[in-house]
Order: sequence, then structure tokens, then C-alpha cells
Amino acid sequence: MLAGGKPMVLLHVSEFVVILGVAAGVLIIASPMHVLKEIIHKIQGAISGKTAGRDEFFELLKLLFELFMIGRRNGLIALEEHVMDPHKSSLFQRYPALLNHHERLAFLCNGLKPVIDGKIKPDQLEDLMNAELTAKREEADHPVHILHLVGDSLPGIGIVAAVLGIINTMAAIADGPEVVGERVAAALTGTLLGIFVAYGFVNPLANRVQFNNASDQLCLKCIMQAVSGFAKGLAPLTAVEVARRSLDSNVQPGADELEAAVKGLGK
Repeated sequence: MLAGGKPMVLLHVSEFVVILGVAAGVLIIASPMHVLKEIIHKIQGAISGKTAGRDEFFELLKLLFELFMIGRRNGLIALEEHVMDPHKSSLFQRYPALLNHHERLAFLCNGLKPVIDGKIKPDQLEDLMNAELTAKREEADHPVHILHLVGDSLPGIGIVAAVLGIINTMAAIADGPEVVGERVAAALTGTLLGIFVAYGFVNPLANRVQFNNASDQLCLKCIMQAVSGFAKGLAPLTAVEVARRSLDSNVQPGADELEAAVKGLGK
């Protein structure tokens, strides 16, 4: 517009149909049904911008401390009533952010169950939880790979749309320069649209999904560090401190702040 152009010149329905239609086809053909559903879910999360923040990690560390204190004072068997049915647990009900997040809740409970049952040695627990964490990381990356595939394909799809436009232009070359100019502009718009949607929307969206995945993985890693440390015999406060130090600086509570908060819980 600053150069004197008119925005309506960019609106050619045929180009949108070709480019977005082929891109949707690439997405559907390349993705199993469960990955398609996960892509929709991940995109919604990326658009909403909701990720685990400092307060959520602070609450998570407090919950872990309380669980470990119960296990230390009353024996591991005392954790069974909380871990086997966390939705009925008075302890978990005080921490709704974790209670309402199915993946994190399941990871925590699945990590504590072998310790309570005595089915695994403490030094083996970290390997077990790390294997589950790796599987979840790979699964969470499937939507990222598909979105990058679509983003990398869009410039080529834009060229296909432009070639189709040029073919139409050649068929109408006898209609005069105005018609030819309009159809050439439509063809070039296809190239523009493919590149712009790829590098302006789809690939940045894939990166945002990847950052959200990293945030979710950080929660699980925090749980793993704390639970495995407690299983190896660390004191509750020490196990929670190990988990705190594994967090990124932007969501990491202060050591003194956390210690004051959990000591209050201990009393």
C-alpha cells in the first residue's frame, strides 16, 4: 500500500484453493489419524499460548515435598491411598493444576507405584522413568515434524499454483495486455502466498509447538528428578531441591523461597 499497491490485487480465490487445498492434502496423507488429532490439539495450545509457568512449577515442587514427607514419616505404604486414586486424595485436591493435567499426574503416579510396591530397586527407577520420558518426547514431536513438512512443501506448492496461472495466461494471450497482466499477477500471487504462509505461519507455528513440548517435558523431567532422588534415599527437601535445579531459569523458584514454603508445609 505504501508503494501504491491495492490489497485486493492479492485476493485470487483460485490461488488460495490450490495452495491451501494441496497443503491440506499433504497434511492428511502424511499423518495417521491420531497424529492429526494431536496436531489440532497442539495448534490450539500454541495459539492460546498457555504453558507451565513459574507458579505451576512452584506448586508442583510443593506437592512433591508433601508426598515425600508422608513417605518419610509414615512409610511408603502411606502413599498408596494418594497414588492409587489421586482424584480422591485430599492432598492432590489441594493442587488442581497437576490434578487436572492427565499426563503429568499419570507420570508422577506411575513413577511412585513401583517404589511403593517394592517391585524395583531405587537405582533402577530413573532408567525406567527416563525411558517413558523419551517415548513421550518422541510422540510429542510427531506434530512438529508434520508441520515442518507442510511448511517446507508450501513454497513448491506455490510454484505449482504459479505454473497453473501461467498456463491460463498463455491460453488468454490474445485477449490483450490487461487480461494477460491480471492473470500474470494472479500467478505470481500464488508464489507469494506459498512462501508467505510457509515462513510466516506454518514453520513459526511448528517452532512454537516445539517450545510448548519442551515446557511439558520440563515438568516431567522435574518429576523424574525428584521421585528418583527420593527413591534413592535423599531427604524430601534435598530431592525437591534437585528437581528445582533442573528447571530453566525463567520458571525456577528461588531456593530460599521454596525452602520457606515447604518448611511451612512440613509444620
